[in-house]
Amino acid sequence: MPLLPAANRTKRIVTLSLPIIGGMASQNILNLVDTAMVGTLGDVALAATGMGSFAIFMAFSIIMGLSAGVQAIAARRLGEGRHGQTAVALNTGIILALIWAVPWTMLGHALAPKMFGFLLDDPAVLAEAVPYFRTRLLATLAVGLNFSFRGYWNGVNKPKLYMGTLVLSHICNLFLNWVLIYGNLGAPAMGTLGAATASAIATYVAAATYMIAGFYLARGNGFLKVLPSKLDFKHLIKLAIPASMAQFFMATGYTALMWIVAQTGTSALAAANVLLTVTLVPILVGLGFGFVAASMVGQALGRGDVRDAEAWGWDTVKIAVIVVGSMGLPMVLIPQTLLSCFLHDPLTREIAVDALRLVGATMGIDAVGLVLLNAMYGAGHSRPVFVVGTTLQWGMGLPLAYLAGPVMGLDLVWIWGAILLYRGGQSAIYAHMWRGRGWSEVEL
Repeated sequence: MPLLPAANRTKRIVTLSLPIIGGMASQNILNLVDTAMVGTLGDVALAATGMGSFAIFMAFSIIMGLSAGVQAIAARRLGEGRHGQTAVALNTGIILALIWAVPWTMLGHALAPKMFGFLLDDPAVLAEAVPYFRTRLLATLAVGLNFSFRGYWNGVNKPKLYMGTLVLSHICNLFLNWVLIYGNLGAPAMGTLGAATASAIATYVAAATYMIAGFYLARGNGFLKVLPSKLDFKHLIKLAIPASMAQFFMATGYTALMWIVAQTGTSALAAANVLLTVTLVPILVGLGFGFVAASMVGQALGRGDVRDAEAWGWDTVKIAVIVVGSMGLPMVLIPQTLLSCFLHDPLTREIAVDALRLVGATMGIDAVGLVLLNAMYGAGHSRPVFVVGTTLQWGMGLPLAYLAGPVMGLDLVWIWGAILLYRGGQSAIYAHMWRGRGWSEVEL
């Protein structure tokens, strides 16, 4: 089958990417505003929410792989023309989320004091981080539902539903932040605990919105009508476990990175929190392109067209490198201006300047990995992606970061340089894997 002309393929990628990127942009804005709001409470609050956020990312990551699994299967069924079966994977994801959420929440709540006691030395930061984590952990079930729906809507080319729901939940989160952090409209001023409460409520708002949309728009495709078979559970678990483990080790790695930075002081930890939040702006856009690649690759493989699947991956990479790389330019050119929105202590701000410049200069390289790892998830090639990413992060990035920071006493830019080195290596290896086409042999 001949490939679509280049102009048509670019238009298709951009058309599908814009709603996803719009949703990601709303998440970016929320992250930035949330950090700015908490930043007014001082370095202790920033450090607590920074460490708490990465710990909650670690806790939630174990269920995030449902998105990759649901998207791969739904896209493959759509490509095969089996429209009435596209939502069966979604049903499977919902059931798995229900089974997992309660025991995981209880375990995390019980272990929180010990975990943060190990990660943090500052008693003031510890006192705020534990309740922040416990409160956000209550949204585990909603996170599982949301990621299952995200995979489904993206897999069947309905990214506008994903975007709309994200925007709604973020508006809710922002409003509740204003109410609960500062004590507006007669509510108590809860500080960092208010930020956590707002995030948890907004996550359930998103889950409820997705469920309502599912009843209206996915019933004809089997949503809550077709009971998953043992084979359906087997397929989804096979895809979701490596993706979840990849997310878990990545999240654990970033939590370990925050611990490494914390050894150099609370100000450095606050700076690292802001640095990661700002970096998420282009990273989430790159992931948006990756979600599109995953859907197009899955649908092409469903049609049995490997050549077309490979081309969708490379075409999406080209666009992502240009867009994401361009987004890194302000980090290189005006880092002080960007950081001043979140860090009000000049000394704390200065800690992050050079590291932010380095991040901006390497965003285009990172975009390659962001797109191709998701493209391979779309093909069902989850396990090799997990092995590569985890090995590089834990075998190279984190040891070098620890060597640079706590051992050698170097500043934040050297710690960040170690992480960016592993990210660059990851992009190169994923590009090699994509060219090798081993991902095309996975049966779903």
